Amino acid sequence: MNDELLVVRCQLGEREAFTELVGLWHVPVWTFVRRMLDAERADDVVQEIWVAVLRSLPRLADPSRFAPWLFTIARRTVLDRLCREYTVTETPGGATETPTEDLAEEVADRTDLIAALASLPTLEREILILFYLEDLSIADCAQICEVPAGTVKSRLYRARRLLREHLAEKGCQP
Repeated sequence: MNDELLVVRCQLGEREAFTELVGLWHVPVWTFVRRMLDAERADDVVQEIWVAVLRSLPRLADPSRFAPWLFTIARRTVLDRLCREYTVTETPGGATETPTEDLAEEVADRTDLIAALASLPTLEREILILFYLEDLSIADCAQICEVPAGTVKSRLYRARRLLREHLAEKGCQP
Protein backbone atom coordinates (compact mmCIF):
# COMPACT_ATOMS: atom_id res chain seq x y z
CA MET A 1 0.00 0.00 0.00
CA ASN A 2 1.38 3.43 -0.85
CA ASP A 3 2.13 6.16 1.67
CA GLU A 4 -0.49 8.54 0.32
CA LEU A 5 -3.32 6.09 0.91
CA LEU A 6 -2.01 5.23 4.39
CA VAL A 7 -1.85 8.93 5.27
CA VAL A 8 -5.43 9.50 4.12
CA ARG A 9 -6.56 6.48 6.15
CA CYS A 10 -4.70 7.88 9.17
CA GLN A 11 -6.36 11.24 8.69
CA LEU A 12 -9.70 9.43 8.73
CA GLY A 13 -8.81 7.96 12.13
CA GLU A 14 -7.77 4.38 11.29
CA ARG A 15 -5.31 3.23 13.95
CA GLU A 16 -4.17 0.25 11.88
CA ALA A 17 -3.10 2.63 9.11
CA PHE A 18 -0.94 4.60 11.52
CA THR A 19 0.63 1.37 12.76
CA GLU A 20 1.44 0.44 9.14
CA LEU A 21 2.85 3.91 8.47
CA VAL A 22 5.10 3.68 11.52
CA GLY A 23 6.15 0.20 10.43
CA LEU A 24 7.16 1.49 7.00
CA TRP A 25 8.93 4.65 8.13
CA HIS A 26 10.34 3.84 11.58
CA VAL A 27 13.68 2.49 10.33
CA PRO A 28 14.39 5.36 7.87
CA VAL A 29 13.49 7.93 10.54
CA TRP A 30 15.54 6.18 13.22
CA THR A 31 18.47 5.88 10.82
CA PHE A 32 18.33 9.61 10.04
CA VAL A 33 18.15 10.52 13.73
CA ARG A 34 20.88 8.01 14.64
CA ARG A 35 23.20 9.60 12.13
CA MET A 36 22.63 12.96 13.78
CA LEU A 37 22.72 11.75 17.43
CA ASP A 38 24.01 8.78 19.40
CA ALA A 39 21.87 5.63 19.69
CA GLU A 40 20.59 6.33 23.21
CA ARG A 41 19.30 9.79 22.36
CA ALA A 42 18.03 8.60 18.97
CA ASP A 43 15.43 6.31 20.57
CA ASP A 44 14.00 9.14 22.66
CA VAL A 45 13.95 11.58 19.76
CA VAL A 46 12.28 9.09 17.44
CA GLN A 47 9.50 8.66 20.01
CA GLU A 48 9.07 12.43 20.11
CA ILE A 49 8.91 12.49 16.31
CA TRP A 50 6.14 9.89 16.12
CA VAL A 51 4.13 11.73 18.78
CA ALA A 52 4.48 14.92 16.74
CA VAL A 53 3.47 13.07 13.57
CA LEU A 54 0.40 11.63 15.26
CA ARG A 55 -0.65 15.07 16.49
CA SER A 56 0.06 16.87 13.22
CA LEU A 57 -1.04 14.29 10.65
CA PRO A 58 -4.63 15.57 10.43
CA ARG A 59 -3.23 18.94 9.28
CA LEU A 60 -1.06 17.51 6.48
CA ALA A 61 -2.62 19.12 3.40
CA ASP A 62 -0.88 17.05 0.70
CA PRO A 63 -0.57 13.36 1.62
CA SER A 64 1.70 12.77 -1.38
CA ARG A 65 4.36 14.92 0.35
CA PHE A 66 4.44 12.74 3.48
CA ALA A 67 8.15 11.80 3.29
CA PRO A 68 9.51 15.37 3.15
CA TRP A 69 6.99 16.42 5.80
CA LEU A 70 8.08 13.54 8.06
CA PHE A 71 11.78 14.34 7.67
CA THR A 72 11.06 18.00 8.34
CA ILE A 73 9.52 17.01 11.67
CA ALA A 74 12.49 14.71 12.34
CA ARG A 75 14.98 17.46 11.51
CA ARG A 76 13.27 20.01 13.73
CA THR A 77 13.03 17.55 16.60
CA VAL A 78 16.73 16.68 16.32
CA LEU A 79 17.71 20.35 16.17
CA ASP A 80 15.47 21.14 19.16
CA ARG A 81 17.17 18.37 21.14
CA LEU A 82 20.62 19.61 20.17
CA CYS A 83 19.70 23.18 21.11
CA ARG A 84 18.30 22.08 24.49
CA GLU A 85 21.38 20.02 25.25
CA TYR A 86 23.71 22.76 24.11
CA THR A 87 22.07 25.36 26.32
CA VAL A 88 22.17 23.01 29.31
CA THR A 89 25.71 21.68 28.94
CA GLU A 90 27.17 24.35 26.66
CA THR A 91 29.18 21.68 24.87
CA PRO A 92 27.94 19.75 21.84
CA GLY A 93 27.69 16.02 22.49
CA GLY A 94 28.69 13.25 20.15
CA ALA A 95 30.14 9.81 20.37
CA THR A 96 32.95 8.75 18.14
CA GLU A 97 33.49 5.10 17.48
CA THR A 98 37.06 3.84 17.41
CA PRO A 99 38.00 0.62 15.68
CA THR A 100 39.63 -2.17 17.63
CA GLU A 101 42.81 -3.87 16.44
CA ASP A 102 41.01 -7.06 15.40
CA LEU A 103 38.50 -5.46 13.01
CA ALA A 104 38.79 -6.04 9.30
CA GLU A 105 39.96 -3.23 7.07
CA GLU A 106 36.45 -2.68 5.72
CA VAL A 107 35.07 -2.10 9.18
CA ALA A 108 37.91 0.31 9.94
CA ASP A 109 37.15 2.23 6.75
CA ARG A 110 33.46 2.35 7.66
CA THR A 111 34.33 3.58 11.14
CA ASP A 112 36.55 6.29 9.66
CA LEU A 113 33.69 7.33 7.41
CA ILE A 114 31.23 7.43 10.33
CA ALA A 115 33.68 9.47 12.39
CA ALA A 116 34.28 11.81 9.47
CA LEU A 117 30.55 12.22 8.99
CA ALA A 118 30.09 12.91 12.70
CA SER A 119 32.81 15.57 12.55
CA LEU A 120 30.95 17.59 9.93
CA PRO A 121 28.97 20.66 10.98
CA THR A 122 25.29 19.87 11.59
CA LEU A 123 23.96 21.62 8.48
CA GLU A 124 26.34 19.82 6.13
CA ARG A 125 25.92 16.47 7.88
CA GLU A 126 22.13 16.58 7.65
CA ILE A 127 22.24 17.43 3.92
CA LEU A 128 24.61 14.52 3.22
CA ILE A 129 22.42 12.15 5.21
CA LEU A 130 19.20 13.28 3.56
CA PHE A 131 20.60 13.31 0.03
CA TYR A 132 22.86 10.25 -0.01
CA LEU A 133 21.69 8.01 2.80
CA GLU A 134 17.96 8.71 2.75
CA ASP A 135 18.04 9.08 -1.05
CA LEU A 136 15.94 12.24 -1.15
CA SER A 137 16.03 14.68 -4.06
CA ILE A 138 17.57 18.14 -3.82
CA ALA A 139 14.05 19.60 -3.92
CA ASP A 140 12.94 17.41 -1.01
CA CYS A 141 16.09 18.27 0.95
CA ALA A 142 15.39 21.96 0.32
CA GLN A 143 11.83 21.59 1.56
CA ILE A 144 12.89 19.67 4.66
CA CYS A 145 15.65 22.12 5.56
CA GLU A 146 13.55 25.13 4.57
CA VAL A 147 16.25 26.55 2.29
CA PRO A 148 16.48 27.14 -1.47
CA ALA A 149 17.73 24.32 -3.71
CA GLY A 150 20.89 26.33 -4.41
CA THR A 151 21.69 26.35 -0.71
CA VAL A 152 21.29 22.56 -0.62
CA LYS A 153 23.70 22.25 -3.54
CA SER A 154 26.28 24.52 -1.89
CA ARG A 155 25.97 22.64 1.42
CA LEU A 156 26.42 19.35 -0.44
CA TYR A 157 29.51 20.72 -2.15
CA ARG A 158 30.95 21.98 1.14
CA ALA A 159 30.05 18.73 2.95
CA ARG A 160 31.75 16.61 0.27
CA ARG A 161 34.85 18.82 0.41
CA LEU A 162 35.02 18.69 4.22
CA LEU A 163 34.46 14.94 4.22
CA ARG A 164 37.16 14.44 1.58
CA GLU A 165 39.62 16.61 3.57
CA HIS A 166 38.87 14.78 6.82
CA LEU A 167 39.35 11.38 5.21
CA ALA A 168 42.57 12.54 3.53
CA GLU A 169 43.93 13.65 6.94
CA LYS A 170 43.21 10.16 8.26
CA GLY A 171 45.05 8.61 5.31
CA CYS A 172 41.93 7.21 3.70
CA GLN A 173 41.43 7.39 -0.02
CA PRO A 174 38.11 8.99 -1.00
